[in-house]
Amino acid sequence: MRLVRISLALLLACLAPARTFAADKVDLLLVLAADVSRSIDAEKFQLQRNGYVAALANQRVLDAIASGRYGRIGLTFVEWSGVGNQKVVIGWTMVGDAMAARSFGDRLLEAPRSFWDRTSISGAIEFAMAQLASAPYESARRTIDVSGDGTNNAGRDVATLRDQAVAKGITINGLPILSANPMSWNPDHTNPPGGLANYYRDNVIGGPMAFVRVAKDFNAFGDAIVEKMIAEVSQAHQPRQRAAR
Repeated sequence: MRLVRISLALLLACLAPARTFAADKVDLLLVLAADVSRSIDAEKFQLQRNGYVAALANQRVLDAIASGRYGRIGLTFVEWSGVGNQKVVIGWTMVGDAMAARSFGDRLLEAPRSFWDRTSISGAIEFAMAQLASAPYESARRTIDVSGDGTNNAGRDVATLRDQAVAKGITINGLPILSANPMSWNPDHTNPPGGLANYYRDNVIGGPMAFVRVAKDFNAFGDAIVEKMIAEVSQAHQPRQRAAR
């Protein structure tokens, strides 16, 4: 009898890690990386922050999440600006239903702004890569969602960091926010030659099924991030394809 109890205990000990491991699987690991550089004033910042919160509460986004194999994603929210100025605002959270999404959004609304510095997209990508490497969940899909209103003007070359992320199997998608009135002291930052959307296509995005979704201005950001998150979550349910930049 004692031998049976010992055998049963050993069997349960072997099975427990497998159950925990399976519970930590998600359909997608997604880093939302939001630009809070000095070209984004207080009004633009609030529109951007509200857009993310509204997207998390959007039923179409929730339906897309629920339709996956595991019905949940791992999500973290990062703010970034200049060199060395990157911060995790909301740490890794498993989001699989309206309650978890609402809790994430509530915490985001309450969090203060992190920075007012220059624009280092390369720094944001490098920081986001580190967050993916330390994620407490496992997924075959890892995506960095970069939103911003200007070009990389601080830190390392952005394309170099993009390529490093892609080499690790990470997808980077871009949400450039267009500016009707370019900065008077540096118009090429928010309106570079060829347009900000093309800049993101050429320098920022990369990896399997990478894409750019454009917000025509900050008022349109909410709708753009909804469509972008639906596309990103839906991609997690599809076979991998080559990047389209």
